[in-house]
Amino acid sequence: MNWDQIEGRWIEMKGKARASWGELTDDELDQIGGKREQLVGKLQHKYGLAKDEAERKADEWASSL
Repeated sequence: MNWDQIEGRWIEMKGKARASWGELTDDELDQIGGKREQLVGKLQHKYGLAKDEAERKADEWASSL
């Protein structure tokens, strides 16, 4: 699934994101709104990941949908 599709279906995708990244709160998931860069930033902050690692994890998650 590409990021445009994820953004358009974010309400459905939030549950899958929560299953993958349990430390993200409902408010944070609402702020992300399906946007890749927002998700990458939250993963960096919450999980202490480098930007390239957070980008890789976000893209792997999107590919698995």
